[in-house]
Amino acid sequence: MSLSTYKTKRNFRQTPEPTGGKPGVKNELKFVIQKHNATRLHYDFRLEMEGELKSWAVPKGPSTDPSIKRLAMMVEDHPFDYRNFEGIIPSGYGAGTVIVWDEGTYVPAGYETANKKTQDKFLLSGIKAGKLHVILKGKKLKGEYALVNTGGRGENAWLLFKVKDKCVSTDDITLKNKSVVSKKTLGQMEKSSTNYYGEDTSRKKTVSKKTPVKGSAKKKTSNDSLTEATEAILKNASSAPFPKTVSPMLATLVDKPFDEEGWVYEVKWDGYRAVGLMKNGKV
Repeated sequence: MSLSTYKTKRNFRQTPEPTGGKPGVKNELKFVIQKHNATRLHYDFRLEMEGELKSWAVPKGPSTDPSIKRLAMMVEDHPFDYRNFEGIIPSGYGAGTVIVWDEGTYVPAGYETANKKTQDKFLLSGIKAGKLHVILKGKKLKGEYALVNTGGRGENAWLLFKVKDKCVSTDDITLKNKSVVSKKTLGQMEKSSTNYYGEDTSRKKTVSKKTPVKGSAKKKTSNDSLTEATEAILKNASSAPFPKTVSPMLATLVDKPFDEEGWVYEVKWDGYRAVGLMKNGKV
């Protein structure tokens, strides 16, 4: 296993994400599920194997209902310390807010009493075969779960689903939306976090506008600069009638995929495009 892909996708001078970490000496495997509000909200499901975290992005999050199968896209391995990461990724790859939605230990089904080395070996063979059957001992998720490679959707596409046992439920487990570590929602984390992993996550108190600061001038904020830049652009803009409608960007049909620097491919999620117009405060 290698973290080279993980590291090449990130600029660690800009992101607070961890770069490594060694697992504890205890004979147990860790798992974590991080709720990540990036370009799209999703849940990152991570299983410790050989001291690193095998990872899947689950757009709709896990379910406790065996009849519901969730798409899980396998992504690059993450360092072991990533299981503790909460905060804000300010820019670049994965930019957004992260909380530890669930965490705990797990074992491969059928190998509950085996040592960690044997469990690792069995799990890695399951990755290669495209099928994992694990027992989670988390704060939210408990019991048996399966990860199965779909084959037809590409080698990175898997399905995550609950296996029938005494822990099944038809309740929507994702409604439990707080971190099991900080007890914050994504929104609260975004407002109170200053970045992050291994740092103080409390935002520094700001001085009220009603309280004058003796002997100091008001500092220009990034919002002030943004407003000035916007006004400068609008000053030179030409007037035009308010539009009755706006045509959304549509996909362009081509004969075959292309490979060009600066472009990447992503999964096409089904959905509807909507355009909203607001004039003089009326939508």
